[in-house]
Amino acid sequence: MTKPTPKEIKAMADVADVPVDNDVAARIANSIGPAFEGFAPVSGTLPFDLEPATFLLVHAPKVTK
Repeated sequence: MTKPTPKEIKAMADVADVPVDNDVAARIANSIGPAFEGFAPVSGTLPFDLEPATFLLVHAPKVTK
């Protein structure tokens, strides 16, 4: 997990079809950079079973007849 660059932010925004100019991409990269640096020590150590997309699947009520 590395701090994203303005170029990477611009590319992600383009893929999401969100118009972002270079100045805005640089501000976004600077604002989220500290969060990436804060999580760097635990990067890759969190278990995959905590992945949030499975939450609804696991907690969905079972249908019985």
